[in-house]
Amino acid sequence: MIYFNNQKKINELKQKMNKDNICVFMDYDKTITANDSEDSWDASANKEIMGENIKRDLEKYYQEYGMIEFDYHINKDKREKYIVEWYDKCMDLYYQYGLTIEKLKDSIDNSQLILRKGAKDFLFKLYENHVPVIILSAGIGNVIEQCLKKEECYYNNITIISNFIKFDKNGNMIKFSDNMIHSLNKNIDKLSDYRLKEKIEEKEYRVVIGDLVEDIYMMGEYPESKSLKIGFLNKNVEENLEVYKRNFDIVLTEENNFYDIEKYII
Repeated sequence: MIYFNNQKKINELKQKMNKDNICVFMDYDKTITANDSEDSWDASANKEIMGENIKRDLEKYYQEYGMIEFDYHINKDKREKYIVEWYDKCMDLYYQYGLTIEKLKDSIDNSQLILRKGAKDFLFKLYENHVPVIILSAGIGNVIEQCLKKEECYYNNITIISNFIKFDKNGNMIKFSDNMIHSLNKNIDKLSDYRLKEKIEEKEYRVVIGDLVEDIYMMGEYPESKSLKIGFLNKNVEENLEVYKRNFDIVLTEENNFYDIEKYII
């Protein structure tokens, strides 16, 4: 199903937006990737390469914290406290289990990362029309980059802002990038460098596409009348539909795909 929060606003933006005056902000896990895809954390820890214990521990933490991410009955500060705790524990697992650059590459090559239907064509059309794309993800940047390269859709109009893993000259993991990006703190105003800010500030309209309500903040502080917000509601549809409709201009449920939203942007 597709739900429209403000049809008048959508129609007006559709008339005003064009390839020269927009930039697009996108989440990665469960947005560019399909609902039944692995996420970028799981994809970096293939059990045949990293061992079953890391998979067990990642799943344990997901069971402990994962549902909090989608529970809008919990206030944001409390949710954020739990999410930071979750990410810290997951990051520590990669040190503990000795991730190397070769293990990471092998894990990605053997992963079950699946792009959402239409995502590849959508990214190509944005590239073809020279539209800046900022993928702002709480996942693992190395995985996102490698996956897009593997799918042959990592174009030079794409900037990835995410948790990148750094390796030493011998290919051993050193650390994650300094600023943790989690699902509740994604905001371009706080996370990007001045060169990217200058690039996107040239564009009059901003489009944001994500699967969490907090993804609308990826584009930073921006006038409501000049921003189009599109949300994939993948979980707890009945419970969260009204929350999503209040925050997104367009809400897509079930297995909706990029072909369903392409006509509103391109």
